[in-house]
Amino acid sequence: MNQLLVTLRFYATGSFQLVVGDTFDISKSTVCQTVHRVTAAIASLRDKYVKFPATVDEQRHTMQAFYSRSKMPGIIGAIDCTHVAIQSPGSDDAEIYRNRKGFFSINVQLVCEPTGYITDVVARWPGSVHDSTIFDNSQLRAMLETQQTHSCLVGDSGYACRHYMLTPLNYPNTAAERAYNSAQVLARNCIERTIGILKRRFPALKYGLRLKLSNTLPVIVATVVLHNIAVTLGEDEPSDDDDQLQQYVAERRQQLLADRSGGGNQPANADIDTQAAAANHPAATSMRRALIDSYFA
Repeated sequence: MNQLLVTLRFYATGSFQLVVGDTFDISKSTVCQTVHRVTAAIASLRDKYVKFPATVDEQRHTMQAFYSRSKMPGIIGAIDCTHVAIQSPGSDDAEIYRNRKGFFSINVQLVCEPTGYITDVVARWPGSVHDSTIFDNSQLRAMLETQQTHSCLVGDSGYACRHYMLTPLNYPNTAAERAYNSAQVLARNCIERTIGILKRRFPALKYGLRLKLSNTLPVIVATVVLHNIAVTLGEDEPSDDDDQLQQYVAERRQQLLADRSGGGNQPANADIDTQAAAANHPAATSMRRALIDSYFA
């Protein structure tokens, strides 16, 4: 029980392991060993607690929940990525973990249902990798690509539009297109909300993980498992009382990065590359156009 409490304390505070050790009157090395041992045990439960809808009944239930929320038919999940800050890995490849905002991170892909239950997690890509690249190389994309399915994911404009991935229109012109965009946003905002809840529930993901890279990835998976257990049990959502502090920290970080780099380093062609990929994909927008003409016209 003490080992579990030590680990949960680390997840819930994002503190240095030395501070956690002082709280429990144990050494830093004991905290380190305990966190890694318990994290491995929790992460091993991933297949049991992080499950993508597989049966017909599960898919129908999920699609009904999305339709009740947004009036978008056939939606099986909302997808997005979030950056979890880490310390520099320190190897020759360390710079690939520096994201476009200038800090080292893991870019974590998440898919969720309207309830906030996370149905898929990919936590292994460096922060410099684009969201669409992570999805294109994921097992989920391979499954959707090879199986005959009438269900779709919803994602932001960072993803290429495909018959199983519905993205917003960049320039809606008609009333039907504007209605589609509004419904698409309603269907998609559950993933943004879920990411916020996950990081408030486990501030270690928000403030950054000061662990070896090999120990960082299991922590991300373990917190997702615990989050899903909390959602399943109907636990209260964590409060966001520290939003003002986080806004100040974010502003200070951006100011320091701007001073250091002389004005930001975001690649200007990121969205252009994604749009080009969507345009070159066979029948990329056919599903989206059919949906607009059938349900929103």
